[in-house]
Amino acid sequence: MMAPGLNLFKLTKPRIMLLVLAAGTSALVAEGSMIADPDRFFIFLLGLFLTGGCANAMNQYFERHIDTKMKRTSGKRPLPQNKITPGQALIFSILIGAGGVVLLASAFNLLTGTLALSTILFYGLLYTLWLKPRTSQNIVIGGIAGAMAPVGAWTAATGSTALLPWIMFLLIFLWTPPHFWSLALCFRDDYVKANLPMMPVVKGDNKTLNLILFYTIITVCVTFAPLFISFSRIYLCFSLVFGTIFIYKSFMAKRKKCRSRYRGLFQYSIVYLFAMLSALAFVDVI
Repeated sequence: MMAPGLNLFKLTKPRIMLLVLAAGTSALVAEGSMIADPDRFFIFLLGLFLTGGCANAMNQYFERHIDTKMKRTSGKRPLPQNKITPGQALIFSILIGAGGVVLLASAFNLLTGTLALSTILFYGLLYTLWLKPRTSQNIVIGGIAGAMAPVGAWTAATGSTALLPWIMFLLIFLWTPPHFWSLALCFRDDYVKANLPMMPVVKGDNKTLNLILFYTIITVCVTFAPLFISFSRIYLCFSLVFGTIFIYKSFMAKRKKCRSRYRGLFQYSIVYLFAMLSALAFVDVI
């Protein structure tokens, strides 16, 4: 049986947190000042993991009854499997969230701590308890929380913000709907059972696929914005190559309408985000 500590760790949604940490890291590298101070670099990433993990843990705590109804989550998440108690999950989420906010505020500045706390409250409470069960636009609005990591990283490093982290924010924000809706198409029946108004359930597959293609195109367009800050042929090639593939996969998913295409799009969207965040981290270097 998995140790309780590992089950608590699973509440943080480690795979999602890899993307969040990658977003924060890319902003820190792009800003540059913390590269010479690896201790502060690590401390920020630790605070980011604790606060982001708290939001994810709160999400699982409040959705534990819904997760038991869904094939995608019932056999994977610790709460529906009764591997930890709801009380343990709630205490764990509060402790790591409070620890992360205090760490970011004390080690960096109050603005960074406030942004982290706002992200916890927005995703862990507003998105989970109000947006997700009430509107098919839940993932669009909820994407704000997942996109805040570059902004928080920049404020931690500088005490203020700038254009580039907000471009990174916009990239992740617009990327989230095609990423998540492609997965939602694969598990449409789960959301019907759970009575959650996800886009494929409320608007149907065709409308969802049209929106996926629309958001994909807009996402790719946003990746060209940093070229107006610092032009780079290599970065331009990254944007064109990875963006063309992203649009192609979205188009083929719309055309073929099959689970394998939806899953392929979902998997590629992760590759795409990692690739573009990596390229953005070095936009001033390459």
